[in-house]
This record gives sequence, structure tokens and C-alpha cells, in this order.
Amino acid sequence: MGITDDALGSTLVDARGVGATIDDEVLLSPTDVAVGAGSALAVRGRNGSGKTTLLRILSGRLRPSSGHATIAGRAVDDRDRAIRRSVSALIGTPAFAPDLTVREHLRYISTTWGVTGDAADDASDELLEALHLDALSRRFAHELSSGQSQLFALATALVRPFDVLILDEPEQRLDAERRTVVADRVNVAKAGGAAVVFASHNAELIERIADESITVEAP
Repeated sequence: MGITDDALGSTLVDARGVGATIDDEVLLSPTDVAVGAGSALAVRGRNGSGKTTLLRILSGRLRPSSGHATIAGRAVDDRDRAIRRSVSALIGTPAFAPDLTVREHLRYISTTWGVTGDAADDASDELLEALHLDALSRRFAHELSSGQSQLFALATALVRPFDVLILDEPEQRLDAERRTVVADRVNVAKAGGAAVVFASHNAELIERIADESITVEAP
């Protein structure tokens, strides 16, 4: 863990009245969020209601037009290395290097965040096995099926150290069995003390992961 080593049980993610307006278009009405260490918040809402915008604000990828958001009391800003170190987010499809295999990608990400040597190998292999991707470890990203690609994208967010995990509809393109795999792995992160915020339309996934939920209404 990083900036929140002593924060287990406390509020890690705190947003007060965060909203977003771009070119006079309201993307997100003012919204409050509070998520503690070791707990998960599901963000519900219809398409276009602002769920992804909220997640972008909480991850530091979008500056809110109103309100403010903090991680362990620190203003959310992705230019702040401590925030980048603390928050791992899967919002949209990440870019994959064409010359790296699935395993090499995960090892590279681990190394980038300070997990090196055998520890990086072990973290990558353990995660691939947990997500049922171990048989695909030598494939390139473009050789994966749609569902496999979604699990691999999730793996890139999970393999690095983090205190806060933010996921935008992690169930996309996954069948019921794979959604169970995702839920189990996210719950491992919760058990390790991470605060989780995820947007989802899937009631079963929400039931398996979330401790609380909010509904974002369309502006």
C-alpha cells in the first residue's frame, strides 16, 4: 500500500458535490461519494447518466467543474505521483503493446510500480491463474477473444499495487462464469484493504461485490 498504509477501516475515497460540465453540457450532476478501506461501492445508472464521468473524476483523469474529491485526504490529481501510485483504474480499453505477450505486459506493469524480479513473475503468474488466463500467457493481446481481452484488461489494473480500485463496467463481454471469476478477484482486493468503486449494470456482480450502491441520475 502507499499513501494509505494506516487507513484500514477509514474513508479512503471522499467526493463532495463533484460535477462536470463541458461546453455548457452537463455530464455529471453534483454527486457525493464516500468509500472506506476494504469496502466497495457500486455506481448504478442508465447509459449517459454520468457513471463513467464520475469514475474519471475519482481517478484524477478529469477535473470536476464543481465540488472536490480526495483520496485519504489528498486532492485527487493524476499529476500527483502519490495519487497515481494509490489509484488503479480500468476505464475504457487500455492500449496494449503489440510486441509484448500477455505475461510480459503484466510483468512490465508490475516492474513499473516497483515490483521486480521473481516477485513480478509470481504476481503475474498468480493473477493469470486466478483469472483463468494462464494458458494464454504467451499470446499477444490481439490474439485474444473479446471475453479474454476483457479479463486481460482487468488483469492490467489488478497486477500493480494500489489502495483504490476503480472499474468501469468490468462485466463487459463476460459470461456468468467469468463474472464470478471477476467478482472473486475484486473481493480479494477488498480483503487486502482496498477501496473499490465500480460502475455496473449487472445485478449479480453488484450483489457479489458491493457493500453499498448509489444511483447516478441523468443530468
